[in-house]
Amino acid sequence: MTSAQPFVVVGGGLAGAKVAQALRDNDFDGTITLLTDEEQLPYERPPLSKEYLAGKKAFDEFTVEDKPWYRDHHVDLRLGTAVTAIDRAAKTIALPDGSTLPYDKLALATGATPRTLPIPGADAEKVYTLRTVDDSNTLIELLRSARRLAIIGAGWIGLEVAAAAREADVEVTIVEAAEAPLLNALGPEMGGVFADLHRGHGVDLRLGAQVAEIVTRDGMATGVRLGDGSVIEADAVLIAVGARPNIELAAEAGLAVDNGVLVDASLATSDPDIVAVGDIAEQEHPLLGRRIRVEHWANALNQPAVAAATMLGKDAVYDRLPYFFTDQYDLGMEYTGYVAPGEYERVVVRGDLAAREFVAFWLDADNRVLAGMNVNVWDVTDRIKQLILAGEPVDADRLADTSIPF
Repeated sequence: MTSAQPFVVVGGGLAGAKVAQALRDNDFDGTITLLTDEEQLPYERPPLSKEYLAGKKAFDEFTVEDKPWYRDHHVDLRLGTAVTAIDRAAKTIALPDGSTLPYDKLALATGATPRTLPIPGADAEKVYTLRTVDDSNTLIELLRSARRLAIIGAGWIGLEVAAAAREADVEVTIVEAAEAPLLNALGPEMGGVFADLHRGHGVDLRLGAQVAEIVTRDGMATGVRLGDGSVIEADAVLIAVGARPNIELAAEAGLAVDNGVLVDASLATSDPDIVAVGDIAEQEHPLLGRRIRVEHWANALNQPAVAAATMLGKDAVYDRLPYFFTDQYDLGMEYTGYVAPGEYERVVVRGDLAAREFVAFWLDADNRVLAGMNVNVWDVTDRIKQLILAGEPVDADRLADTSIPF
């Protein structure tokens, strides 16, 4: 495609960089400007709580592209550059220095921000969140010196940091308000697997516990006080209670938003000249028949190809099933599909639950497979996808029987 029109991408994570890459892969030869408020080259985020935090991977191993790629592909990459406003009528974006950039098509990939807690001490020194490579670098240094770490939240980030901390011989206490880790993501059946996993590695896991305050001394965190008055002493506190999508820019520009930026199956927003991808995209999913917003790596990796096609005026639909993965201690897991909290009938386990070598299937009331999770069992995600997409009832007993192929 030959074009003199400028395309602009706001957000320099995996999703933003992949939009720029996909535009060039589709032979778009117009101007591409990629803006990120971070000072680093665009990078993938999963290693920040996994291999990078554990010292097993270097930063340049998970940047999306090296610096010469942006130069060679004529992508104007602007680091440390935030966008302050979008003027849809003028089709410009505003920068902090008062200048503006015109766009013909605009992609929003603004990501998410860690949630904090409205409790005393949440803004003290030695209280951390994890989102950026700078945050991960801070935690790496912390794990070298701290003896005790308190983590508020037993979601993916909290559990992955706990695993890295235990491998660094740091004492870890996790405080979680729910009755199981990952309750919203996996439900109580599989949440219990992760509870056992972490307790088996020496984590003090406090479930159904409320945090009243972060205890401080001289402005620095020294522990966590629970609702029952007990105190967990710690050298540092990590708040890992989820993230909120960065939708302010879109909302202020008058785009339709709810729990994210509302997009259709092609990832177009309520303005046909603007697409949204990654953590902020609340998409009308054509296969699931509902709006979903998924804060996982696979969306950031795969949505940009569809968004770029949409920007170029091509027909495209994002219909991949949600997918995510985790690595904690000796447990590796992949999850495929989508189940809203409580919207399933039962979980069928195929394999050895106690040995943590199994596949779990979430079934609805009609015995249709909604999602599947393989734990230390590999090369089965394609088959899980087939079962989900078929939408047909399955024989649960046969599904659980390892002597019968599924």
